Amino acid sequence: MSLINDLQWRYAVKAMNGKTVPQEKIDYILEAARLAPSSSGLQPYEVFVITNKELQEKIKPIAFDQNQIVDASHVLVFAAWDNYTLERIETVFQATLQARNLPSDTMDAYKARLWGLYEPLGDAWHANHAAKQAYIAFGMAIAAAAEQKVDATPMEGFDAEALDQLLQLDQKGLKSALVLTLGYRDESNDWLVNMKKVRTPKDQFVTELA
Repeated sequence: MSLINDLQWRYAVKAMNGKTVPQEKIDYILEAARLAPSSSGLQPYEVFVITNKELQEKIKPIAFDQNQIVDASHVLVFAAWDNYTLERIETVFQATLQARNLPSDTMDAYKARLWGLYEPLGDAWHANHAAKQAYIAFGMAIAAAAEQKVDATPMEGFDAEALDQLLQLDQKGLKSALVLTLGYRDESNDWLVNMKKVRTPKDQFVTELA
């Protein structure tokens, strides 16, 4: 029940105290994100870790002046591929085959089926699908942060185009999907700290089909 207790403890922190999170905790959180599952194992996303205070100050107005951006120890930007390409898929599959010591043509049939499905769906679908995969890793990072008793604030409230330009993500074929600030809660200035956690009741959230 430890994970459930950790998730009960966490909330979307509204005020952080500026204290630095130890590197070993950051590494743990990032490793949880790295180990997250993704569709076809492609992991079509990257995580950018920002500790430079000048850069955080530049991100703050892009994130609608949310103070957690500058008061956090670390700001994580989850950036997803802007599209799928046959080359990108081949690169991932070949790395997988090499790691498993399998012949280079082992996944050719699967690759052909996958690209045959993805190619006609277009760049908008590709970007949306890749962002969904980033959300899975994002969720794992939040859970790992709670386990480490590191506070985290998930953010979708930011100008993605402006953030992409600032971090030059477009030059890497990436689009920012989510932002996660990591740090420690400022209990004296956070109006949400003592509020009851509210979630949909289980009998409304879960439907069992026997």
